[in-house]
Amino acid sequence: MPATSMAESMSPELLKVMERAKDPKFVFLSLAHLIDEAALARAFHRIRKDAAVGVDGITKEQYGQELESHVHDLYQRLRTMRWRHQPIRRVHIPKEKGKSRPIGISSVEDKIVQEALREILDTLYEPLFRDFSYGFRKGRGAHDALRALNQMLCRGKGMWILELDVQSYFDSIDRAMLLEMLRERVVDGSLLRLIGKCLHVGVLDGEEYFEPGGGTAQGSVLSPVLGNIYLHHVLDVWFERDVVPRLRGKAHLIRYADDGVIAFECEDDARRVMGVIAKRFERYGLKLHPEKTRVVRFERPRRDDSAGKGPGTFDFLGFTFYWRRSRRGAWVPRLKTRKARCRRFIMAVAEWCRRHRHDDVKEQHAALTRRIAGHFNYFGVNGNLPALRHVATACRVVWHKWLNRRSQRSRLNWTRFGDLLRSFPLPKAQIRVQLWQPAS
Repeated sequence: MPATSMAESMSPELLKVMERAKDPKFVFLSLAHLIDEAALARAFHRIRKDAAVGVDGITKEQYGQELESHVHDLYQRLRTMRWRHQPIRRVHIPKEKGKSRPIGISSVEDKIVQEALREILDTLYEPLFRDFSYGFRKGRGAHDALRALNQMLCRGKGMWILELDVQSYFDSIDRAMLLEMLRERVVDGSLLRLIGKCLHVGVLDGEEYFEPGGGTAQGSVLSPVLGNIYLHHVLDVWFERDVVPRLRGKAHLIRYADDGVIAFECEDDARRVMGVIAKRFERYGLKLHPEKTRVVRFERPRRDDSAGKGPGTFDFLGFTFYWRRSRRGAWVPRLKTRKARCRRFIMAVAEWCRRHRHDDVKEQHAALTRRIAGHFNYFGVNGNLPALRHVATACRVVWHKWLNRRSQRSRLNWTRFGDLLRSFPLPKAQIRVQLWQPAS
């Protein structure tokens, strides 16, 4: 979001805070008064219309039917410290290899409080966050991180790559340490108590209720900014202040939330940092994934090198970076969808088609179009067309397979399926995001 748009959506008081926040040494004594009825109403309108319901089963539409009354009641409970965060409803999102990612879903009222807190914390910390941090920040996204990394590699600033992957990051955040980090910038006890209530909250997983001893709930409105603040102290500031000055060559960090890479000029720098960064993370309760955290040689091949794809590859944000020759014969870094991500998406589409094979074809087509278009919107970067075509073909095959199994009496041969696709075409593989300017 541009700075002008952000300013237009803020209250005059929050605008004053934004100006003071530009001073990195400024400490804020009083902030809780910013969470008034107007701020809560703004927070309500920023919640998605189709947001999942929490343990109380109340939708955003239902809450908004008497919004003024609900907001007034919520404000009074916040002001008199009678507000309590309801338990988080936990759901599990399937991942590859039979694993799942737990997602916490708060009630609409709790989302409003979290969103109001997020607005304040974003205002306080956005001026402090480094330019190489891209995750969950206004006006920045994953494609910006990929573009920055690709440009850096094109300029030859990354011969050795250190891949960073934190295990169960949001569940591993040390709450006491996080609150200490916040106190360096905020000494308003009322605001810190509200944040603490959003952190120390019970979880309802099916019929089981428990209270996690640490971490922030994935899926919480507040978790992304709290996660950024934590890694800002643990990694970003430490890397700039303590690591870079001690290196023999240059190094560059690109981070998107808990996913990051560091590009080094010298191999020994990369090895040394890999040896100390795990200890640094352990001091803050974080653990790097032993298999996904590694040093990869990513030196540009010689022009006369006949090797197929260069010396090595590495993964970042669902893509695999590798070397390939340009049309003019020069070696350039390029990226393609990770094989695991391709496979996982195709399997998810196949499972959806199996479960919904008896639905109306028009409804199936609309749902499949949304899923495939979403995949292409993210992975449709220049240079990745072969992977997109593979996904498009696989999706047509699995849709035909499960439509063909709707009935044992009649079969849907490929000719009839081709006629159906003319009436209900699936999205075509095409480039939707330019990460670099194509050569003229």
